[in-house]
Amino acid sequence: MMRMLVSVRDVPEALLAAQHGADFIDLKEPRDGALGGLSIDTIAAIVQALRAHGSRLPISATIGDLPMSDRDAILARVDAVAACGVDYVKVGIERATPARAVLDALAGTGHLIVPVFIADRGLDVELVAHACALKFPALMVDTADKRAGSLFDVLPDAELCRFVSVVRASGAMVGLAGALRLPQLTALRALNPDFAGFRSAVCAGDRSGTLDPERLRALAAALHAVPALAAA
Repeated sequence: MMRMLVSVRDVPEALLAAQHGADFIDLKEPRDGALGGLSIDTIAAIVQALRAHGSRLPISATIGDLPMSDRDAILARVDAVAACGVDYVKVGIERATPARAVLDALAGTGHLIVPVFIADRGLDVELVAHACALKFPALMVDTADKRAGSLFDVLPDAELCRFVSVVRASGAMVGLAGALRLPQLTALRALNPDFAGFRSAVCAGDRSGTLDPERLRALAAALHAVPALAAA
């Protein structure tokens, strides 16, 4: 079953998402870019609050939108975020020359890293294959410019299908995100990733607004519903 990852920015949003159907809690600041990072204190507070309320949902957190050329800053931020007690640390991977070396360095950190390939300029097939060979627990694809439409407007279905297939064949979990909403649910089901990431679809207003419990419940119900079998 495809699971629902919900991005949250503070303790109230995290508790709301956990109470209304999220399968993964993802910590980020949507006002600061595709993978905008929260402060270390905020990340730690959210993790503590979720665990104190009995939630055992997996928690991921982004490190922020750091350039591939600043590998030392990326690794330092990964260590700091991981020390907050999150289950996974998400790192944006741009289509840039230093990306391969960044992936190699991330694989050696000892943390559970989820590389998130930024799809706005297309996917580098060789880079994705290299990441798969490094045996990260999961790989994702996301978009940077949310105004450009959803992930399905940025990448053709065939390319997304290939990404899902290659990652799954490596034994890693595969996730899709990028301004996804209910109208993309049929397309998502066809690709069948392990999880799909949402923010815009569960907010009142745009993705920088606050989470809406009714939208959360509706999306969770739709995502977790078992599609009816076609008549024989």
